[in-house]
Amino acid sequence: MCTSPEHGSEHAQAGAGRRSFLRATALLGAAATAGVAMPQVAEAATAGRRRPDTESRRFTLAVMPDTQYLFDGPSIDKAPVEASLRYLLEHGKDENIVFLSHLGDLTQNGAKAEVAAISEAFGLLDRRGVGYSVLAGNHDVKSSTTDQRGPTPYLDAFGPSRFKGHRTFGGASDDGYNTYHLFRAGGREWMVLALDWRLSDKGYAWAESVLAAHPRTPVILTTHELVVEDDELSAYGQQLWDRLIEDHDQIFLTLNGHYWPAARATRKNAAGHDVHLHLANYQNRYFGGAAMIRLYRFDLDRNVIDVETVSPWILGRAGKGLNELERQEIELSGDADRFTMDIDFADRFAGFAPVPARPARPASRMLIPGTVAYWRFDNAVTDKVRDLSGRGNDLSLVTVGGGTLGWSSDHHPDQPGHGSLEFQGYKSPLKGAYLRTVDGAPLNSATFKAGYTIEAFYRLPADWDPGHHAWSGIVSRTGTGGAAGKTADDPDEPLATLSLSNDREPQWAMRPLNQEGIATNWGQETPLETWWHLAVVNDGRHTTLYIEGCPVVRNPKATATGITSVGLPWLLGGYEYGGKIDQILHGRLGDVRIVERALPVTSFMNH
Repeated sequence: MCTSPEHGSEHAQAGAGRRSFLRATALLGAAATAGVAMPQVAEAATAGRRRPDTESRRFTLAVMPDTQYLFDGPSIDKAPVEASLRYLLEHGKDENIVFLSHLGDLTQNGAKAEVAAISEAFGLLDRRGVGYSVLAGNHDVKSSTTDQRGPTPYLDAFGPSRFKGHRTFGGASDDGYNTYHLFRAGGREWMVLALDWRLSDKGYAWAESVLAAHPRTPVILTTHELVVEDDELSAYGQQLWDRLIEDHDQIFLTLNGHYWPAARATRKNAAGHDVHLHLANYQNRYFGGAAMIRLYRFDLDRNVIDVETVSPWILGRAGKGLNELERQEIELSGDADRFTMDIDFADRFAGFAPVPARPARPASRMLIPGTVAYWRFDNAVTDKVRDLSGRGNDLSLVTVGGGTLGWSSDHHPDQPGHGSLEFQGYKSPLKGAYLRTVDGAPLNSATFKAGYTIEAFYRLPADWDPGHHAWSGIVSRTGTGGAAGKTADDPDEPLATLSLSNDREPQWAMRPLNQEGIATNWGQETPLETWWHLAVVNDGRHTTLYIEGCPVVRNPKATATGITSVGLPWLLGGYEYGGKIDQILHGRLGDVRIVERALPVTSFMNH
């Protein structure tokens, strides 16, 4: 839901620095040259870094693939890695970076000096309490061994003892080569399962036990070898799929290095769900990949993960001028380096962590002070719908051309009542059914001089056609401008109507008490087969139309007080022109409420 301007924009800045690395060429201070550590001022600037916003629905997972050529015997150069790690510290807040995963082959030979150098670089994250994972690649350990290989310089530096003080560290296998890490983001728990270069039977059993102990947690599996090229797994990658990934629905994304160039694969698991498998490795590129990092930007509201690949180290050198290769490597834009993944997170995770449906709320909770009418449709309509406000604004059923009014349990996920009416209007010949307030209902003569809020939930079906269904009213007031003595604009238009245009744009068009003409608020196109909440709010002077709690752009600035009345009924699902029914809604209508005062967004029915 959108947050109203008066309440600020909660979490709006999380992830706002989507391309800030390209705008801020001074990101890392003075340009770092090969073999030269970054300026100490850059590290000092990160000292006040805040922890990630764990509730924001936009967050970033950073990934660093093979860095082995930067830590190769006598040619050790940790500056690129430090530049990337400082980037994460520097942009932890605006990118809402929640975690970093290294994909193995930290070093070329696994020698003590090599491991010590990259271990020192990762101390930047340790000192700031930033969550991260590493894992052994075939160059960090003897490639012919499994996770049962015993002590190594890698394990001495990056074993479980290093991570025990980290708030994201979940645990490790007895051998120390496999770890799991838990972080909170988007209001829920996530896991990074970091697996060794080669799992033993014990390793597989440990991984399965970790998944079993966290049955509702979505999992990102990281390992060194899995995807070998587009749509193809290596022999060992196939083993991982067969023995672990396929039967564990929690694993929705895997990340690996080892091979190049970068590639992607998608496979269906045993539950029939997509698993995204990604290969990221840039060691074959300029400066051994220059410690490239890949940023996985999760957006749970848009149901996407936007992926980018950048080199903060090269970016930090921009102030002193870049050579031709460096200019090509600042950011990679190939199909496997920069892309968007579409994931309906709620649907993808429903098999192991279903989102509980919001329960129905009693009608009494919706009767806030000032409520003059509240209609909900918990059952099919035969001839009348009672006004639950107790104000006597009951509705009667009107049929046209033999039309009917159906009922459905379908409803907006945040709707108080768990039912809706299915209108089946058709323009020519006119056919359908709608509801009207009974004669003598107090609402018929109300003018709302002090303000009002009108709310409704609606959903249009896939067969909605503007040629037959446009301009039907959701909520409207009968009586024409001409009948009220207001002849400016079209005198045959009704005094008020919340309608849907031929482009499915909600429109509130009405004649205020203080002017002759029609005042109109316009919303944007609302897609089919989706539930929407509308609210029209007037504070006695100005009217604002909201869609899903978000104010639309076309809200008039002119003063508009009250709603003109000639004492005639209101309609639900119907629209009159020239005093005669002209169009009937084709779609579903949920709860409708009218309040005789302006409500804040926090008091809307979908809140």
